[in-house]
Amino acid sequence: MNSLRRLFLGFFLIGLGSVVSAQERDPARFVNPFIGTKGTGHTFPGATTPFGLVQPSPDTGNSGWAYTGGYQFDDARILGFSQTHLSGVGIPDLGDILLQPFSGSPTDFRSRYEKAGEKASPGYYGVTLTDFDVRAELTCSEHVALHRYTFKSGDSHGILIDFQHGMVWDDVTRRVLECDIRIENDRTISGRLRTLNWVERSVFFTVVFDRPFVKSVQMPGKPGEKAPRFALTFDGKPGDAVQVKVALSTVGVDGAKRNLAREIPHWDFERVHREARAKWNRYLLRIAIEADPATKEIFYTALYHLLIHPNNLADVDGNYRGADDRVHQSPFGSYYSTLSLWDTYRATHPLLTILAPEKVDAFVGSMIAHAEITGFLPIWPLWDKESFCMIGNHAIPVVADAYLKGFRGFDAVKAYAAVRRTATVSRRNSDWPLYDRYGYYPFDLVTGNEAQTVSRTLEAGYDDACAARMAARMGRTADAAMFSKRAVYYRNLFDPETKLMRGRDSKGGWRTPFDPLKATSPLNNPGDYTEANAWQYSLASQHALPDLIALQGGKADFRAMLDRFFEEKKGADQTDQTYLGQEGLIGQYAHGNEPSHHIAYLYKLTDQGWKTDDLIRRVVTGFYGDRPDGITGNEDCGQMSAWYVFSTLGFYPVDPVSGEYVLGAPQVRRAIIHLRNGKTLEISAPECSRENRFVSGVTFNGRTVSGTAVSHADVVRGGVLKFGMAATHP
Repeated sequence: MNSLRRLFLGFFLIGLGSVVSAQERDPARFVNPFIGTKGTGHTFPGATTPFGLVQPSPDTGNSGWAYTGGYQFDDARILGFSQTHLSGVGIPDLGDILLQPFSGSPTDFRSRYEKAGEKASPGYYGVTLTDFDVRAELTCSEHVALHRYTFKSGDSHGILIDFQHGMVWDDVTRRVLECDIRIENDRTISGRLRTLNWVERSVFFTVVFDRPFVKSVQMPGKPGEKAPRFALTFDGKPGDAVQVKVALSTVGVDGAKRNLAREIPHWDFERVHREARAKWNRYLLRIAIEADPATKEIFYTALYHLLIHPNNLADVDGNYRGADDRVHQSPFGSYYSTLSLWDTYRATHPLLTILAPEKVDAFVGSMIAHAEITGFLPIWPLWDKESFCMIGNHAIPVVADAYLKGFRGFDAVKAYAAVRRTATVSRRNSDWPLYDRYGYYPFDLVTGNEAQTVSRTLEAGYDDACAARMAARMGRTADAAMFSKRAVYYRNLFDPETKLMRGRDSKGGWRTPFDPLKATSPLNNPGDYTEANAWQYSLASQHALPDLIALQGGKADFRAMLDRFFEEKKGADQTDQTYLGQEGLIGQYAHGNEPSHHIAYLYKLTDQGWKTDDLIRRVVTGFYGDRPDGITGNEDCGQMSAWYVFSTLGFYPVDPVSGEYVLGAPQVRRAIIHLRNGKTLEISAPECSRENRFVSGVTFNGRTVSGTAVSHADVVRGGVLKFGMAATHP
């Protein structure tokens, strides 16, 4: 342990006091990577490191929406172990280079497995494949996966290596566009794969075995496949183990080999595992909570999921392959992609400004570099290849938030230029002349899967508000005025009769017939809204809440609207925003989909703020759990987890770029957040209990908080945020 790390942990542990005992200085032990692996969570249980490039994990399936993470907890067979995975998304990709140990001469390499012996923890996964009597274990560094396969019986030991495999919608035969694979010797296979599913991308690799394989047989492929599968045979006896390193790079094979040489030059599996776990603990130790074991398990697993993405694409020398498919050098030594920004701008990135501030400049710098190549800030980039998934330009709030919070490690002039260009130069899903001509997107001029006209208008408005704030802070008054004017276009879609946001055509006519309960989605039933309905998007203009209250008629009418929102039952043809069953719903509140995430906090802006406290408790206890199905809806690269972490602590970024957090109701008696420079923020709610869910009063550093929010500046300065809690509301 170096001196800086010792100093960091020393300051932190001193600050924890009685919250964490000597036995609990390993918060990784509370993490359960199986949470979210059953149903719609779409997480994976395998090994990874914080923001790392590789995620070796078991695949129980690789086709369709259910297998975007490659694994479903209740499946009976494992296909093998691939090296890259997405956490909680709704579209399949990755799943590169599948390995599967085997014994004998199987024709089917899938295997049943021993469920009771399946283990997962930060930086480790292990399982026994019962059909082959092999114990498979996985760990990793940032760029290198390390597999250990212990063959318990027999002397015919083998490993299947499948380069065609990956996560796809339906047909894996079309996944690989091109490959260049070379068996260098009896221990090393290296090469390149160019794949296409969600995005087109290249992955370079080197696979190294700790003992020579004595035979290599190329297995029969299917028509159209471009990449091979090899069955490799090793000499051995019962109890022998074969270890495999798989190093990846976006740059080239030489880059993969440098990554391997720098990160895992040895074959000490336990050492790699310890180092991976230590990396997780360095982040997990930044918050300590006083809570029951089940809550700790959910909370620390949420922190773990929060820190899986985005992923560092840069090699150990700082080189990375950018959106132009050329190699670039990062000034930060890292380059981040896998950005689910439609989801993560809401709470994930604001939370990272508190918990991982040392990463924020590189996150933003990566977005700026992407924009300088493509002409616009990223929308939903995977391995820095733009997918154009979802709507809005929600790198804008992330960049603006970082700038407004005082982060200056990136070039602010280039950052604002990228923001302005993104919000003014048209491209797919952003037709700015049309938007400005009408003050909204008319539903008769934007049709089909690209429609989503109400949602696109409202989300563009939020981005405009964020651009206006950044422009104003930088003294660009004309731009600030332009963006501020556009930020109120939501008013053009407010229907005074229904008091909801409603689609309009180019002549100003309202969408007729109009069913405010009907949810629309570009994937299955295109319409005016994005995976939501009129009720949910009528509260989407997070920057304009005072005006939304006024449009409803004032605070009393706004509160009545919220009451109806949380009580209104679903319509006969309303599809749930998680796509699978009616889950995560409280009236029209759909916790499984992000546009609802801030709405429970809106009662704090009314005369019945206690209803927020009640709803937070219902969501925390009803839609999260310490079980494989313990995440309702896609985890979405940390957003579902960020909501839980913020809400457990007692505040939430309703308007993420406002610099304020709306106060909610903490779900634990005490928490301590380690901040920069050794400072701490203590959240104290000593009366918090199952019965005491209502906030009776709040003080910050001994002074009464009379408003509904605390500022980011106060949070990062540290101190004591104390909540009084009671069984009855005020």
